[in-house]
This record gives sequence, C-alpha cells and structure tokens, in this order.
Amino acid sequence: MRQIVVVGGGPAAVWAAIEAKRKDSSALVTLVTDEACEPYEKPPLSKAVLVGKSSPEDAPIAGPGGLAKHGVAVRLDSRCTAIDRASRSIVTTDGILPYDSLVVATGSLMRELPVLPIGMPRVHYLRTEAHARAIKDDLFGCKRLAVIGAGLIGLEVAASATGLGIEVLVFEVAPRIMARACDEETGSFILAEHLARGVKFEMPTAVTGVFSQPDGSLVLQTTDGDTHACDLVLVGAGVTPDDSLAAAAGLVVQDGIVVDSQCRTSDPRIFAAGDVTRFAAGYVTTQPQSMIRLENWLHAQEHGGIAGRNAAGGNESYAAVPSFWSEQYDLYIQGVGWSDQAAKRVRRSLPGKGTLLLETKAGKITYALGINAQRDLAAIRRLIERNIPVDVDALADPAKPFNAMLKAKA
Repeated sequence: MRQIVVVGGGPAAVWAAIEAKRKDSSALVTLVTDEACEPYEKPPLSKAVLVGKSSPEDAPIAGPGGLAKHGVAVRLDSRCTAIDRASRSIVTTDGILPYDSLVVATGSLMRELPVLPIGMPRVHYLRTEAHARAIKDDLFGCKRLAVIGAGLIGLEVAASATGLGIEVLVFEVAPRIMARACDEETGSFILAEHLARGVKFEMPTAVTGVFSQPDGSLVLQTTDGDTHACDLVLVGAGVTPDDSLAAAAGLVVQDGIVVDSQCRTSDPRIFAAGDVTRFAAGYVTTQPQSMIRLENWLHAQEHGGIAGRNAAGGNESYAAVPSFWSEQYDLYIQGVGWSDQAAKRVRRSLPGKGTLLLETKAGKITYALGINAQRDLAAIRRLIERNIPVDVDALADPAKPFNAMLKAKA
C-alpha cells in the first residue's frame, strides 16, 4: 500500500490529498495540519466570519463530510517539525509518520511589522479562524479601526468593519490602493466606493510608532509626523512563503519551494503546491521568464490537485491560468490571466457599478480585470485558456458579447 502524506491545512493541501486518493484508491493518504479543526475555506474570514454571519466550520474545503468522506485520514492539531528524507518520514508533534510520497503545502505566513508585532495588545493579523474570531470579538467593542495595508485583506476588513458602523482609517505605503492587484483606474474606482462609505485613507505613509493609552486605545505615529488615535489595529502587510520546513530538509528554496511543472521538488519523492512554491511553467498565453509565486485560492486548488495526482503515480503538468477575486461591499473584483505592462489595454464600460479592463497581445486576450463582470469574465477565461484570437477592436463594445467570440471560434 502506497503511503502518501500531505502537510498543510489549506486548499492546496486538501485538494492534493483528495486527488491523491482519487488517483490511487488503494493508497493510505494522510493529511497533517497544525490547526485543531477540519480544513476550512479562508476567503470568508475577512468577510462573513468577521461580521458574524457565518463560521469557518460552515465551509469545509472538502465539502460536507470533510476529508473522511473522500477516504483521507486527518491528523488535526499536529505540527510537522521536520522532514527526514533519509528514512522517508516526517516528524510531528504526535509521532513519526512514514511516506512513499510527500506533498508539502504549508502555505504562507503573515508578514509581521516590527513596529506592530504579533501578540501586541489591540493589534491583530488575519490568517486563521482563530485570528478571525479574536478580531470579531474586538470589533464589536470598537469605534475606530486602523488598517495597515490597502491590499485585498486590508480593504476587505475595512469594508466589513464599515458595515458594522466602525470608523475606519487605512494606511498604505504605496501612493495608491491595491497596487499589486489592479491598474490605477480600477483602483480609483474601488477607492471611490470606500470613500463614499466613509473610509479614510493616508497614502503614501507608514506607521513608525505606536503608543498605548491609559484607556487601552492606541496612538499611531506616521512618517509625516502626524498621530492618529484608534481602538484596534488590523495589519494586512502581505505574506511570505512558509518554506522553513523544506529548507531545513535541504530542498531547493528561493523565497518559496522550487518545483517543476509537475510540482516535484529537488527530491523526486517530495512534491509541493500552492502559496509556498516558486515555479516556472509553460502557459497557454505567455511564458514567464522568471520563477514566480502565486497567492490565490484557485491556483492553490489546481496546483494541489496536480501535486496529489503526481504523488500517487501520475505524470501531469500544471498549465492553469491564474485568477483572483475580492468582495468589498457590493463590488465583486476579479482578475484572470497574466497582466503585462507591454500589452495593449482596452476598457469596456459596464452598467452600474461595473468596469472591465482587457489586455491583449498578438490579437488574443491575455488578462482581464473586472468589477461586477462575472459572466463576462467566465467567457474571457475560456478565451484565454483556449488561446482564441479575437477582434481587438470589438473588445470595447458592450454590444459584442464575449460568448459570441467563443462560439465564432468553436
């Protein structure tokens, strides 16, 4: 019986385990996670969970019945402390676990700001259900929230807190919001919605000092010398790959575990997937010239699936089109494909609170970013995946549906 061990508790780990078992039904597949509960979906943590509309246990990644329904054994509250490549086993806090194939899907760690360290009173970081519960508890007694970072997590929390009637002030070191995720015009569209809801912004600025007050509140000092009082701080300063386990085992690591297109590490019996990896793979529309890391749910799911099937004896290559999404108020923000500054940009106007940006190269769509454009983006994803040529001049015309472009090339 093949023994496949998966380390991690996010979508990459869960789908690696499920797909490994599906590929080899006779294999003993075990998932090891340091959290005390069945792996759960993390996107709701900054939204529905934070405002008390749902709980993490409402959305297990593996679906109703959890991993057990898929024939996967789970070791909860078990931390992997070492990989022993010589004996083909991992060391965990509750014993040794041998493997024939190992999948490392440890995800990422919150980037900690020295001036606002993890564990500081009234300062929160958001990564797990325990973090979300702690933030939720403090938000219901909070009048003024300071958010550090105007990326996806920071702005999602800002939107959730605003919906609770909390005064929100966002600090961002860049001159605009969501600089990594979207273009300036789309960012301005999102910023306008936050401003209309009463959120205030300090950009570009950074917090340089924190002073506790007798009443438990905090005063933040910024690079411009100003001070701002708040009751609570949420830090959303990005993440770093949790690759220390792999590095200690002697695997090749370069700000992430280096894997090939089949998710293999420098040890052929060890695979890795998701946020923790760095890779250079061939894609339908473009060939990235450097090693990359992706941090989004769909990538984790698809990458994990490839790693799991290959760990169970498969021979598949990863060639997915990346995408991300974010929900802020009534804005559903979604990107798909590979953005490239050298690409030709076309913007299509949409009714109401909607907008759509497209990038093209050689007569084909390579990237799209939309707000409240889910139906269009579903068709655009297929155009990108199938590498279908389009009439670039028609892309700006709302009267030219993307589904028709698909059918025209079918």
